[in-house]
Amino acid sequence: MPKVYSTAELIKILEEERQACLHGRRLNLTQTPATGNPVIDRFLTSEGVQKFTAYQNFKAAVHEYQREHQVSGIVWREMAVKGNTLRYPAVDDELIALPIDLMTLKAAKTAMLDFWRRVTAGMDLYLSINSGKDFRSIEPIDVEAVAVGLGEARGSLLQAGMADIRQRVHSRRKTRTAANLLTVDS
Repeated sequence: MPKVYSTAELIKILEEERQACLHGRRLNLTQTPATGNPVIDRFLTSEGVQKFTAYQNFKAAVHEYQREHQVSGIVWREMAVKGNTLRYPAVDDELIALPIDLMTLKAAKTAMLDFWRRVTAGMDLYLSINSGKDFRSIEPIDVEAVAVGLGEARGSLLQAGMADIRQRVHSRRKTRTAANLLTVDS
């Protein structure tokens, strides 16, 4: 029976292949930069399109391998904020989430929300709207409504939510530090 590659091995294989494609060691010679728009076609090089499609084709084959051999796309990450640590699942950027992975992500939701509640207690909360151009003040109860929607979404949305938490906590620290300085100076 042939060896089945692990998630970590697939990530490493994809990274090596991506580098090979970027450096021109892998090309998809059947692809040409013909979009049908002469203005755009002028800026696309054959080699660039061939590198890109070679990697995309390889990545699609890896995704099929994942499905066939049931190799998870989940990687485990860790975050520490205010002395609280959370170990949480996320789908690797280059792999896909299998149905079992979606169950793992859903199962982690409660722990992620509990962590979020602990580290954001006492903070002003804002919802990013309009592609991050505007923000609306929200209450913790609003977060619960958003979380219910995220539970039905794909893993990348949960991952994006965790990145947003890190960004908010970092921004809030800066605001509190500035507020402390103003208080001391007054």
